[in-house]
Amino acid sequence: MPAMPKRVKYRKQMRGRIRGNATRGNYVAYGDYGLQTLEPGWITARQIEAGRIAAMHFLRRQGKVYIRIFPDKPVSKKPLETRMGKGKADVDYWAAVVKPGTILYEISGVPVDIAKQTFSRIAHKMPVRVRMVGRRHTV
Repeated sequence: MPAMPKRVKYRKQMRGRIRGNATRGNYVAYGDYGLQTLEPGWITARQIEAGRIAAMHFLRRQGKVYIRIFPDKPVSKKPLETRMGKGKADVDYWAAVVKPGTILYEISGVPVDIAKQTFSRIAHKMPVRVRMVGRRHTV
């Protein structure tokens, strides 16, 4: 089942615009390797879930997958063949807004080649270009 917020302050949101690079959530925090976006966009709850299922299916219960984004933006859509006007449409799906540099998924407990193959399978489900990054070690 796709993720969505339990409760929101306002049912509908404006579309907004995505400017600049990610300043938060842009480094590998929990796992050993991460999947980082290279362009801005919206990732729907279904796409996030599809990536999670692809990773779990390929890893077969070895290692751990962390999902670093959450779909908290309601996106509305008018039904087909409906005339303009009559107010804003109902919420159709939920999306996560991502900027370039945002970490989407992280993996720990697997070798680098397995992580690379897993991220390749997740990348096919994503609507934005992504790349694999490693953890930055600080002293």
